Amino acid sequence: MIIFINGSINAGKSTVSKILADKLGSAALLEVDCLRDFIGWMTLEKSIPINLENAVSLIQNFHRRGIDVVVPYPLSKENYNFLMQELHDFAGDIKVFTLAPTLEVASSNRGRRELTEQERARIKHHYAIGIPTPNFGTIIDNSNETPEETANKILKLLSK
Repeated sequence: MIIFINGSINAGKSTVSKILADKLGSAALLEVDCLRDFIGWMTLEKSIPINLENAVSLIQNFHRRGIDVVVPYPLSKENYNFLMQELHDFAGDIKVFTLAPTLEVASSNRGRRELTEQERARIKHHYAIGIPTPNFGTIIDNSNETPEETANKILKLLSK
C-alpha cells in the first residue's frame, strides 16, 4: 500500500505519518522534503520535480518488495497528477489523505514547532492554491485532534 499524507506546512503530515508508519509496523516513511538535502544548493522550485522523480523511484522500489510506503508531502493538483501517472501500475494500492486544519490552526505554533514568517507565508500560499481542499483523496479536518487520533482515524479508513 502507498499512503500519501497531503496537507500544508504545519498541518501535521510528518508527525501523523511517523505514527502511522509505526502502527503499520513494516512501512517505509518517505519524507520527500529530505530528498532536497541532496541538492540543497538548488532553489525549491527547481528541486521539486527532481525530488518527486526520486520519490517515485523509491516508492516503486519499496512497493515491489512488498513494503508499504507512507509519504507526507503537500500535493498540488499538478504534483498529484504527476505521481498518479508515474505510479499508475500501483493505482489500486494508493490512498491519499489530506490533513486540513483551519488556516488559523495551521498558522499557529503547534507542538514544539516555531513557525518563521517565511513558513507562515508558505502556509497562506498553500491554502490559497487549495492544498487543504483537493478534489482527490479523503480530507480530514484535524484542527481538534491529536496526531495519534488522526493516525488512528486514517487506520480505520484504511481498514474499510
